[in-house]
Amino acid sequence: MARIWLLILVLLAGWATAWLTGIRGLETSETYLLASQLLLAIGLYGSTHDIDRAEARAHTRLIVAAVTVGVVLKAAFIAGVLYLFTGDPLALVLAVAVAQIDPLSVASVMGDSRLSPKARTILASWASFDDPVTVVLSVYAATLAFSSDGIGVSHLADLGWNGLFAAVAYLVWRLVRRGPAWLINLAAITVVLVGAWTFLMLGVAIAGLFLRMPDGRRIGQAVAVAFPLAAFLMGMLLVSGVAPDEGLLLGLVAFCAQGLAAVALTWGLPVIDRVRLALAQQNGVTAVILALVFERSLDGFVAVVAPAVVTVNLLHALANRAADTWEGRRSAVP
Repeated sequence: MARIWLLILVLLAGWATAWLTGIRGLETSETYLLASQLLLAIGLYGSTHDIDRAEARAHTRLIVAAVTVGVVLKAAFIAGVLYLFTGDPLALVLAVAVAQIDPLSVASVMGDSRLSPKARTILASWASFDDPVTVVLSVYAATLAFSSDGIGVSHLADLGWNGLFAAVAYLVWRLVRRGPAWLINLAAITVVLVGAWTFLMLGVAIAGLFLRMPDGRRIGQAVAVAFPLAAFLMGMLLVSGVAPDEGLLLGLVAFCAQGLAAVALTWGLPVIDRVRLALAQQNGVTAVILALVFERSLDGFVAVVAPAVVTVNLLHALANRAADTWEGRRSAVP
């Protein structure tokens, strides 16, 4: 709940700043675009930086299914329901933007004894990997929704450029991995900066799996700062208006979509783990920054995503509190 109040307060602070200063049209600024892309790159790099690779390999099949089939199914379900009720042509892009689970929020519950070690690993890896998948899908979703030409060679080539970028980052890591800490840090910072400038976000996320800073706390601190900065920028854009009804619907459907995906993908896990994974949907830095990026070309995007993010996180807090009560009563039964 503290995180939700922080989000609301930062959004209001951004709105108040824009209203008092008369700032309008921020999304048309090149500086704004580069800043939002940098924040997104930091979030994606941070999401994969701390993944336990050994634990992730142990659950590869489920994780791959969750971040491919799971994300696509969630996005399709969200988009279908949203379009059915609103007829909004932005439905597909909005759905993809909120389909992922925020890894920063998930990190805060990793020490929670209510989750088994297996469920914690699955949730952490799921949240970390579906961030870059969501970013890639969002670009294709926007193309499908608003381009008569559909997905072309240039979009497929973008995947190739991401792969090449990740390969170059790997070669750099091989060269510096036995070097001093400052050199490794410099290599990591360079990868994030270049990835942000070129928008090769999938490559940045892949690089986070191997090009790791000696002191992982630094990237954690950077991601923690990125979220309120992104929320503040989002609040500044809300001065143009908010779409609360559509945002509430988007948030509600996004939360329900996680439950459907988890039920379909977690057969064989203990009941309590399946419940916790079904209630794991949280939105944070990636959803917020994707909204900032898309607002530049899709007017009104932020107006819908902002209330949706608040709705998702509020539902997460309330649903998990109810699950705590249910689990307590269940364990008390002899």
